[in-house]
Amino acid sequence: MVGNLIGAYCRLLSGLLVACLAIMVVLVFANVVLRYAFNSGITVSEELSRWLFVWMTFLGAVVALHERAHLGTDTLVSRLSVRGKKICLGLGHVLMLFICYLVLRGALDQVLVNLESTSAAMEIPLAIFYASAAVFAVLGGAILIHDFARLLSGRLSEQELVGVRESEESDR
Repeated sequence: MVGNLIGAYCRLLSGLLVACLAIMVVLVFANVVLRYAFNSGITVSEELSRWLFVWMTFLGAVVALHERAHLGTDTLVSRLSVRGKKICLGLGHVLMLFICYLVLRGALDQVLVNLESTSAAMEIPLAIFYASAAVFAVLGGAILIHDFARLLSGRLSEQELVGVRESEESDR
C-alpha cells in the first residue's frame, strides 16, 4: 500500500522533472535568441532556470533514492551472507536517515532566515529556494523509513539487500 503510494508519487515527480527541464530549455533558448537577435532578453530567465535546476536536483534525488539509482559499489556487500547484507543495509539506512535529519534541520534554518528576503529578479521569497532541501529530506526520509520497515519485517528479497543496481551499460 505505502509502496504503491511512494511509486505513484515518484512517477508524479518524474513528470514534474520533465516539465521543469522543458521550461528551462525554453527559457534559456528564448533568452539566447532574444539577446542575439533583438538585443533584449527575459529578465527572470537566468534566475528561474537556476531555481528550477536546484529543485530538479533535489526532486531527482528522491526519485533516484526510490529507484535505487544512486551510484555505489557493492564489491564487499555482495559477498556477505544474507545476515551481513541485512546488517549493512540497515546501518546504511540509519546513517542516511541521520543525514536527512541534518539536511532538514539546515534547510529549515535557511528557510526561516530567508522568509523576508526576496530574490533579485523574480522578487519572491528566497525561502522557496531553500525549501527544496527540506522537501528532499522529508520525502527521502519517508522512502528510507519505508524501506527500513520492510527490512526489519523481512519483506525485502535477497536482491534488494544490496543497495546498488547494475549499471544500464551492462544491460546492453
